[in-house]
Amino acid sequence: MERAMQQKAERKKIHPHKFALWVAMSSIIMMFAGLTSAYIVRKSQGNWVDYHLPPVFWVSTIAILLSSVTMILAIRAFKNRAMAGFKMMMWLTIALGVTFAVLQYIGFQTLYAQNIRVDGNPSESFLFIIAGLHLLHILGGIIALLIVFFRATRTRVKVYNAVGLEIAGAYWHFVDVLWIYLFVFFLANQ
Repeated sequence: MERAMQQKAERKKIHPHKFALWVAMSSIIMMFAGLTSAYIVRKSQGNWVDYHLPPVFWVSTIAILLSSVTMILAIRAFKNRAMAGFKMMMWLTIALGVTFAVLQYIGFQTLYAQNIRVDGNPSESFLFIIAGLHLLHILGGIIALLIVFFRATRTRVKVYNAVGLEIAGAYWHFVDVLWIYLFVFFLANQ
């Protein structure tokens, strides 16, 4: 009886790595909240250049949304031990993440060609810095996805522990939602 109660209490505890992820995501939220708040405050002071996001940003947004769907399917396949489906969905997730990054780069090249530059007006600087920081978080997410993918598919040891994959997936969904917030923010403040 006592052993069963102890196991039940252990199941209610959050994994330390998941807790660390939540702390990190909270810090990232505060950073982007501060940056977008500073954007609004600075915009109200004048000397602000309006810009319009190129259509490629819409396409990149679709790519990142689709990557969250493939991530969900990858985790589900892993938990069902359908490794072929897991591999395919993980590669799709990673490919969509890379596609997002490339499309973002193309979008910023388009803005740069329109003379919207990081060293220009404060509005332009905020756009490049905020979106650039998000892109760095995406690249970190791609690296994390690659690490958990290769750990899950190594042939020497087959352990079907989904904790690492769940952590990487939660982070991936987080940067997806963060982009949706930033994209809507930029559209509303054009």
